[in-house]
Amino acid sequence: MAAVSLRLGDLVWGKLGRYPPWPGKIVNPPKDLKKPRGKKCFFVKFFGTEDHAWIKVEQLKPYHLHKEEMIKINKGKRFQQAVDAVEEFLRKTKGKDQASSHNSNEEKNRRNSSEERGKQSAGEEKRKASLSEGKLKKGTGEGKKRVSSVSSERGSKSPLKRAQDQSPRKRGRPPKDEKDLTIPESSTVKRVMTGTVAGFKWPPSVSEPMKDSDPHFHHFLLSQTEKPAVCYQAITKKLKVCEEETGSTSIQAADSTAVNGSITPTDKKIGFLGLGLMGSGIVSNLLKMGHTVTVWNRTAEKEGARLGRTPAEVVSTCDITFACVSDPKAAKDLVLGPSGVLQGIRPGKCYVDMSTVDADTVTELAQVIVSRGGRFLEAPVSGNQQLSNDGMLVILAAGDRGLYEDCSSCFQAMGKTSFFLGEVGNAAKMMLIVNMVQGSFMATIAEGLTLAQVTGQSQQTLLDILNQGQLASIFLDQKCQNILQGNFKPDFYLKYIQKDLRLAIALGDSVNHPTPMAAAANEVYKRAKALDQSDNDMSAVYRAYIH
Repeated sequence: MAAVSLRLGDLVWGKLGRYPPWPGKIVNPPKDLKKPRGKKCFFVKFFGTEDHAWIKVEQLKPYHLHKEEMIKINKGKRFQQAVDAVEEFLRKTKGKDQASSHNSNEEKNRRNSSEERGKQSAGEEKRKASLSEGKLKKGTGEGKKRVSSVSSERGSKSPLKRAQDQSPRKRGRPPKDEKDLTIPESSTVKRVMTGTVAGFKWPPSVSEPMKDSDPHFHHFLLSQTEKPAVCYQAITKKLKVCEEETGSTSIQAADSTAVNGSITPTDKKIGFLGLGLMGSGIVSNLLKMGHTVTVWNRTAEKEGARLGRTPAEVVSTCDITFACVSDPKAAKDLVLGPSGVLQGIRPGKCYVDMSTVDADTVTELAQVIVSRGGRFLEAPVSGNQQLSNDGMLVILAAGDRGLYEDCSSCFQAMGKTSFFLGEVGNAAKMMLIVNMVQGSFMATIAEGLTLAQVTGQSQQTLLDILNQGQLASIFLDQKCQNILQGNFKPDFYLKYIQKDLRLAIALGDSVNHPTPMAAAANEVYKRAKALDQSDNDMSAVYRAYIH
């Protein structure tokens, strides 16, 4: 097929990795979001999703040319919603264009009408001026006769000369007594400017951001900055970066490209240690996106990946090694234990710890890795087993900024967004805070459902009400469904959320900050563990209330 020229503002179909081609729009990226090197690409925002990405030109197709083809081969509900969003966007754009065209036509009509009145006035002037000149000539002829008889007697100016001197008319201007026949130019311009032109709003140029962007776009974008204090906010209905002076750390989010076809896998050899609930899904997505991966796990080998005999062997044979284990003790043992990571570290070797641990642990690990000439990055992930399998995790990174950038294709394969939070320890603190909020919320959900039950209220009705309100979320619905169905197959182990609550409380204690809500939730999880719920999903905390 012949190449079709694309440009800013065009609607397109973009390839989203494992997903079918998805409708989007070529837009300007945030000013500080760097364009990938290599082949030509456009920044695309996809309808009906929270995705935005740099997409290579060869993976883009014009929307209208391929619309019928795409609709025939894709029948999913989300896909149809995305197409509906495009059509709604087109209807709104068409309405604006028609309004613009209508205003332009009115302006043109007004100008034509003004010009026509001007021409009519000019014609009327010319006619009356001709009549005036005729009368003048007639009077001049009579004057000549009188001049011959009386000029010698009076010695004064001739009537013709007086008539010419007294005439008010000058070349190109109407007589004074006919000035009401012409519409003064100044008033015409003033009327047009204060009417149509003043009220008409020109559409923004391609380079300007749309004031009312498509409501189906919901994006969370962060911008890299050299300023030490920058604030960022979620973006809905507008593509905007908010920068304010605060005491927060400068952070950056990678573009949301986990499920798009623009990922070019790094040519570096990747190692991965730990294939638990999260690690297994992460490795699968790294492999799917074309990365070369060597794994180590105490139990099974991951299909499609190479198998390393020890952590030290994996680190020594790979350029970048990721690890994702259960707790601080496991993280330390993996690095410092026999045949551990540290034994494989050489100058230039890279180690990325994705475990959720405390800041002291990750700082200690960073120090020993760097002391051997290695590079270190902490990158705990927010999500669960399902999000890990779907490549939709949120990655919180801190440490070696260059290593963070080297991990770009890996983070895009495993997650939908990644944040760089500065120095080592920041990501660990942020991750514990996130999980503290999540764990406390889960305990509150369980408490509400049991209270509904003992007071004779329908738990299902409670869920229906919550799903229609401000608390509605996938997390709320899934966890409530787990409880209502009595299905506590682990998506996030209860023992791990309790561990994170404990570490978050300790973090609060270290800075003398009270965490009473987290402390109360922690006690409920401890009771659930005592009821042998450790290896069930966190939603099994419900059982702590009914026993």
